[in-house]
Amino acid sequence: MFKKAVEAKAQQRLSGADRKKLKRTIRYRFPRASDADIDALFPPKAEITVAKFQNRSHVYGVEGGFPVFFDVDGRGSEIYPTVFALWEVPELLPSFTLKGGEVSRFVIGGADLMFPGISVPAEGLASFSAGEPWAVKVPGNPAPIAVGSTTMSSAEALKAGLRGKALRIMHYYRDLLWESVEGHYVPNAGFLEDAVFEDPSFLASNQPSDSSEGATHGSDAQQSHINNENIGETIDADDVISETFADSTQNDSENAAKEITTDVNDLKLTDNVAAAKSDVEHHSLSIEDVDSHLDRCLLQSLHTTIKDKDLPMPGSTLWSNHVLACRPSGITLDIKKSSHKKLLKWLQAKSSAGLITIKEDKYKKEAMLISVNRSHPDYLLFKPEKQPVEKVDQAGVCAASECRSQKLLEVLEVYKSSVHVNPIFSSVGADTRKLYSAFEASDIVFKYIEKENLVKQPDKAIVVLDATLCDALFKGVIKKGSTYPTEIHKKDLGATFISRMQAHHIVTRGSESVVRKGALKTVQIMTERRQGNKKVTKVSGLETFLMDAEALASELQKKFACSTTVAELPGKKGHEVLIQGGVIDDVARHLVEQYGIPKRYIEVLDKTRK
Repeated sequence: MFKKAVEAKAQQRLSGADRKKLKRTIRYRFPRASDADIDALFPPKAEITVAKFQNRSHVYGVEGGFPVFFDVDGRGSEIYPTVFALWEVPELLPSFTLKGGEVSRFVIGGADLMFPGISVPAEGLASFSAGEPWAVKVPGNPAPIAVGSTTMSSAEALKAGLRGKALRIMHYYRDLLWESVEGHYVPNAGFLEDAVFEDPSFLASNQPSDSSEGATHGSDAQQSHINNENIGETIDADDVISETFADSTQNDSENAAKEITTDVNDLKLTDNVAAAKSDVEHHSLSIEDVDSHLDRCLLQSLHTTIKDKDLPMPGSTLWSNHVLACRPSGITLDIKKSSHKKLLKWLQAKSSAGLITIKEDKYKKEAMLISVNRSHPDYLLFKPEKQPVEKVDQAGVCAASECRSQKLLEVLEVYKSSVHVNPIFSSVGADTRKLYSAFEASDIVFKYIEKENLVKQPDKAIVVLDATLCDALFKGVIKKGSTYPTEIHKKDLGATFISRMQAHHIVTRGSESVVRKGALKTVQIMTERRQGNKKVTKVSGLETFLMDAEALASELQKKFACSTTVAELPGKKGHEVLIQGGVIDDVARHLVEQYGIPKRYIEVLDKTRK
């Protein structure tokens, strides 16, 4: 709902009658909210304001504070809490738990929540009706990341086999409502820029204590109290026993109930002890251990996932997408528990050591990874580990087009021998039908120079041109009447030789790969004005990078909440995507981040700028 920027047309304080009406609506809409919860969100003596937007939505909040609730149509029938309210009162709404933190990337990217992306407990999903407000959480993190409305009832969901859309997302962390708030914040360390993971402090605080000794040696009254407090089935077991054995004596019923609850409690305590031991091992890392794991994860990511073509890269992306992804199984890394305490200081330390080069972005207030020193001793001595790839079931969270966009794109510029350079290839025994990279092609011409001993003495940086090499480099280029060169510098030789070859390119996306003749064509993004002074953005050249125009149009329609169409290019092969609105920069960013298209292959033209 808050995917597009909308300005508030009016903002005012609520009167006393409107305040009471709003609180009554909240109590009716959210039966889980107590009076204390409502007072926590709307303090009794605080002024409540309402901002009215042009799309008819209303946003309620405390004057000088954060927005607390928003009304979709301004009629009070579809009112939802903001993430700020849910961070203050997490149990205000029932919540779906995602299968993992990786799934959160799609939710906070604006996608609706699908059933396959939800972690279903052993006892099954709770009962719900269509149109109910529910929140979305990440396992191991108590703070919700989004809020929405159920699209079907639990009974309908079971009939559908838990497939399809579960929640229509209305508001999420990092949408325009969250970003528009001055002083917006995140509730814990698990909230990153593009994803949300478990909160280490929450996991540490919820370590179960070993209370088996007290459970064994306590009195009967204490035993009953512990059972009722820790085991949800204890009271139900008493009820079942009392109903089944209603004609027995009361003492027999109580004794039987105590035996059953004791057995269940022993089982529960055993699980708690095992979990406690696991958590103790999980969080027993010293500062030195955390520093060591950080260094290993950084080196692992530099070897396996970070390519030079991906640079420059924001420090937050390096941390969330690469360093955390390379951590060992069962290890939680928290930069605050290291000797550096902050991500920027850790990256500065690695930059001082010469492993990487960083630059601080003064506007975004974060470090940018500029380059990697792959000749550094630490990099050369490190042997990367082969890690098993964890597959996340994302079939329901993203549409087919979005899943396609996650496939890795590889673009390789290659060259083939031409009639100009065939004699050079034949002289060194190279195959003239094979495709060569720029490095391999340069190596062939230098092999020819070494074979013919064409290096000038004593200046070894100069190559003397014989008749064969001179024709390969300059025949047809030098105008008639001009003198052919007799020498060439080594630094110019490789580029000149490659320019005389036939350019090809190989584009690979997932399992699909094509080889095309000629230089790689760019993707063109152009914004122009139409009738009524309306802007429209055109995207063409998608076929070069094995992209489906229909799939991209569907993605951008959801991402920008605007209309999109696909049309054939007049007089050319291929299609172009037309997007309503001037979203030229956003489309370019989407192609880089989601489809992996290098920036040098994207051509941008804004005809609306004067």
